[in-house]
Amino acid sequence: MSQRKTGLKVPFTGKCVQSRAEGNSSAVSEFILVGLTDDPDLQVILFAVFLLIYLVSVIGNLGMIALIQVSPQLHTPMYFFLSHLAFVDFCYTSSVTPNTFVNFLREVRSITFYACATQVCCFITFVVCEMYLLSIMAYDRYVAIWNLLLYAVLMPRKLCLQMITSTYIYGFTVGLAQAVATFRLSFCGSNVVNHFYCDDVPLVALACSDTHVKELMLLVIAGFNTLCSLVIVVVSYVLIVFAILRIRSADGRRKAFSTCASHLTSITIFYGTIIFMYLQPKSSHSLNTDKFASVFYVVVIPMLNPLIYSLRNQEVKSALKRITVTKSKILSSNPQLSH
Repeated sequence: MSQRKTGLKVPFTGKCVQSRAEGNSSAVSEFILVGLTDDPDLQVILFAVFLLIYLVSVIGNLGMIALIQVSPQLHTPMYFFLSHLAFVDFCYTSSVTPNTFVNFLREVRSITFYACATQVCCFITFVVCEMYLLSIMAYDRYVAIWNLLLYAVLMPRKLCLQMITSTYIYGFTVGLAQAVATFRLSFCGSNVVNHFYCDDVPLVALACSDTHVKELMLLVIAGFNTLCSLVIVVVSYVLIVFAILRIRSADGRRKAFSTCASHLTSITIFYGTIIFMYLQPKSSHSLNTDKFASVFYVVVIPMLNPLIYSLRNQEVKSALKRITVTKSKILSSNPQLSH
């Protein structure tokens, strides 16, 4: 994509260097990120908003992990997976958001070639991990509702660890493969990325070499992961509905469904945004639309998940209340600890 196409008057500042990957082609040594706005006043406001959201996200997700670790009543497969969801949310927002709100205060929003490649790899890794974690959590809810008495037998600690390990390994493999495929392309023209972080689609638009293989790879892998993980979620919830209908008491059905409410909310927000961003027809695809949708996807969702699971989950609220009461009792019996 040229500077004329983006409508931006940003000078080319990247030095062309020899690409180690392709030998006789060239690549820029840095990229310039367009960001969300050029309005100085709006940039200051966005800096404050992004910083606040990021702090809430960090506190929420790390707080969720800590709460699950110190609360024995939350040492179940469901909360084991939830702690990893919080970790993944923290990682993928941290791979983008800090650099984004710092860029609001910088005149030239540059990022080095290798830092950009690392950002792409990390971001894709953790997004793919989140997809399959949500799928695993849906399956976990089905097992718990289908037969609670056999839940501990069907979801042993070893199996949970194997699921999580496989998710991280697969996510990293996909992230690394996509990043390598993107940065093997030749970037010898404009280095202005029409986005606020290094993302595959606007980066591929800058390449001056053939991008058909990369575009096909992006479409197939993104489509496969989205479809595969979503199918697992849908099938799990269809089975959950049948399992709930087997419960005779209305109160039992209500309690069973309430255990899925938080997860359903997270799934709806996450997959709704992904489908909107990556599975649009090419004719209606807009980088500017993607850029603003990404704000919700990258910045807001990692903040919402811990809020959703804490506000809508009675066990989490009870565990938090117990810790708060215990801490208050300790402080009241030992006043010197509060100083």
